[in-house]
Amino acid sequence: MIETYGYARAGLLGNPSDGYFGKTISFAMSNFRARVLLYPSGRLEIKPSKADLPVFENLDDLYRTTRWRGYYGGIRIIQALIVRLMDYCREQNFELGDRNFTLEYESTVPLRLGLGGSSAIITAALRALCQYYGLDIPLPVQANLALETETRELGVPAGLQDRVAQVYQGLVYMDFTREWMDSRGYGEYERLDPRLLPKIYVAYRTNLSEGTEVFHNNIRERWRRGDPEILEAMRTWACYAQEGRECLLRGDHEKLNRLIDANFDLRARIYQIGKGNLEMIRIAREAGATANFAGSGGAIVGAYEDEAMFTRLSEGLKSEGVAVIKPKIAT
Repeated sequence: MIETYGYARAGLLGNPSDGYFGKTISFAMSNFRARVLLYPSGRLEIKPSKADLPVFENLDDLYRTTRWRGYYGGIRIIQALIVRLMDYCREQNFELGDRNFTLEYESTVPLRLGLGGSSAIITAALRALCQYYGLDIPLPVQANLALETETRELGVPAGLQDRVAQVYQGLVYMDFTREWMDSRGYGEYERLDPRLLPKIYVAYRTNLSEGTEVFHNNIRERWRRGDPEILEAMRTWACYAQEGRECLLRGDHEKLNRLIDANFDLRARIYQIGKGNLEMIRIAREAGATANFAGSGGAIVGAYEDEAMFTRLSEGLKSEGVAVIKPKIAT
């Protein structure tokens, strides 16, 4: 039996989305994970988890569950991954062989909070399949396959940032410069020592009041049109990530904290952000911590100085239905 994991991820610095040839710093954390079990069997079977079962206590349970996790579980993304992996192996002239299996999965990654829940399942399943079939796929290509599972097979808009952090694990600096992306399909990825980080927290919503933010500004279309405001914002975010890497390497946490706050402040000027998400940022900063979105909304990340500040932070956000954790970097 093969057992593999894929972990939640949080974006610390850089572009809010990675489809703009920018730069980012993200980390994978083992506080939340997707787990896959894979073992030989007579038929090929993908077993449903709780998220796939259409069984509810009552109408209210159906409503709450659907609003929280959406209309789909993990079976379709695992099926899409297998199809994409088969295509890739055929392109590489590699035969997978006639070896059936049963795949089971479960996930504790909170959904609709921008923490990489679906890509964690894909990453864990890809690792299991690579072990089962003896595939040695380079890490940058694994991240691409995880992305293409959703974009190419399922038509879901997504970017590389989540997948790179989850495939590489740990703390990762990513440079998606257009020259590299156009010439080889992936950027330059550098693992950084997680011990370089200051005291980091992640806070996320536990209620249904407001999850992933909805962007109403048509940012991607404005970027494609060459809107000067958007182009300048993307350049600035890339600089924040690059400067953040340098701060980590020289231990300059004071400047790193300023960059974390500046990263969100620029985002708030460009995007329309819901009141609940803004309130999370406000409360965190009033407690003395820095605060930036960890992803697309519903979760934030930042740094705190000591346990007294962490307690203030936790107590302040608790009233908003927000939990605060100390991330365990998954290396």
